[in-house]
Amino acid sequence: METNPKKLSHLLKARFPFIYIATYEEERATKYIKSIVTNKTQIKYTREVFIWTQATGLKIGNDSILNTTNPNRLIEYIEKYDKDAVFILYDFHVFFGTKHKSPDSTIVRALRDLIPTLKTSSARKNIIFISPDLIIPDTLQKDIVIYDFPLPKLEDIKEKLNRMLSVNRRIDTDELTEEDKDKLCKAALGLTMQEAENAFALAMVQDGTLNKSDIQVILEEKMQVIRKTGLLEYVQSDMGINDIGGLDNLKKWLLKRNNSWSEKAKKYCLPAPKGVLVTGIPGCGKSLTAKAMSTIWQLPLLRLDLGKIFSGLVGSSEENMRKAIATVEAVAPSILWVDEIEKGLNGVGSSNDSGVSSRIFGTFLTWMQEKTAPVFVIATANDISKLPPELLRKGRFDEIFFVDLPTLNERKEIFKVHLSKRLKDAEVCGNIKPDDEKFINLLAQKTEGFIGSEIEQVVISALCDAFFENRALETNDFEKAITNTVPLSTTQKEQILAIREWANVRAVCASSKENIENYKNIVQEEEDITTARGGRRLDI
Repeated sequence: METNPKKLSHLLKARFPFIYIATYEEERATKYIKSIVTNKTQIKYTREVFIWTQATGLKIGNDSILNTTNPNRLIEYIEKYDKDAVFILYDFHVFFGTKHKSPDSTIVRALRDLIPTLKTSSARKNIIFISPDLIIPDTLQKDIVIYDFPLPKLEDIKEKLNRMLSVNRRIDTDELTEEDKDKLCKAALGLTMQEAENAFALAMVQDGTLNKSDIQVILEEKMQVIRKTGLLEYVQSDMGINDIGGLDNLKKWLLKRNNSWSEKAKKYCLPAPKGVLVTGIPGCGKSLTAKAMSTIWQLPLLRLDLGKIFSGLVGSSEENMRKAIATVEAVAPSILWVDEIEKGLNGVGSSNDSGVSSRIFGTFLTWMQEKTAPVFVIATANDISKLPPELLRKGRFDEIFFVDLPTLNERKEIFKVHLSKRLKDAEVCGNIKPDDEKFINLLAQKTEGFIGSEIEQVVISALCDAFFENRALETNDFEKAITNTVPLSTTQKEQILAIREWANVRAVCASSKENIENYKNIVQEEEDITTARGGRRLDI
């Protein structure tokens, strides 16, 4: 959404009495209004600009108008003023009421009585309300027009950064390329101009330099915006692409769409990716993929807990969803992660909550379909059968990926990840090397049917045994841990088969074709193993 000077000038010339701008950026909005009403190319008859606050009263330039701090006196002054003017009123919403407080009926009535004067007097006069909250009394809804004033665009932030650099000449920018500057400014999208300026200033004073590594400082400033809502969680992750064992198809898909919102991508006329739904067996890397995406794409990762959206007050749940969506768009470009989405939408279609779940779901679906802000949605689900069919149709997500049990090659990769992460000390390792292909291949073969989290626990259990006995690791520690584990593929066999049956024709396999070639008969193999040991895994 972009500001439209022509639209605002038309509203003023058409003598709309009340215009409402919901924004925290009073100074920027006021500067924008002045640039229009004092410019004859924008508006035929230029206007004087008055600014009112409850603390200082009405002012024009540096001159104060006496006895105008009272809102009723202010309205009287506006009615009697006989020149072309625009009156900008800050925080006038405090008289318009809240959910727990009725509006001031005297002031609302005075404003309604003022409308004929504003529309028909010889002097062209308009009132513009600027407030951080959009609150309009029911009796004024037909008389107030809302004018959208979005956050600063990329060009505005670039201009601010260039001005700051020209003033602070002592800042070392030798390593700052135009591309890096572009990335810094894009990271600041979603912040107010003041917040962006604060973030840049903080990055400069930390080490006296400004370069691409300062992107993290900008993202931390965005964290402040998110924390204040209480509806979203900012997830900090140092996971990378190499921390994901297997899932080559999914990783390749994500890597190809990195920088999809860059200027270079626009040259190819590429649409911004909407998102992916990752479903499959629990503990196989779905959540890990979401965390790794944030690092790969260098974008903030926001987790939406649908449970926090629901509230006991009438209408507040729907308002919470709208606030969450507004916050996500405010810090865009960003990644929105909805973990275990099927649990949050469990009440859709039920009459137990008076349709609240259905309304929230409808708001979320409409936003996913119509959103233009660069927000990538990654949703994860364990039980796909509980998801409403409207969510699964094309257009909501770009792709639906299915994460199956790790193949032999993927189990090798997962073991490599966890062994290299934990076997750091030579004294602890003993004769076991974290890069020993023969040893890793042996472990992978013995853990047929294990999920990724179970493989991680095998490594941790082996280390626990060695630590308890105060000795170096031994091969037997791993074998014992494997033997004592009853994998999910055994305890939840029927559910896994049902998930696979659904995914066969409806989803794309997250693993590469090469990795699943040796995995086609895994179901039969698991049945043979289970039968041979009477319901338990065979001893190693």
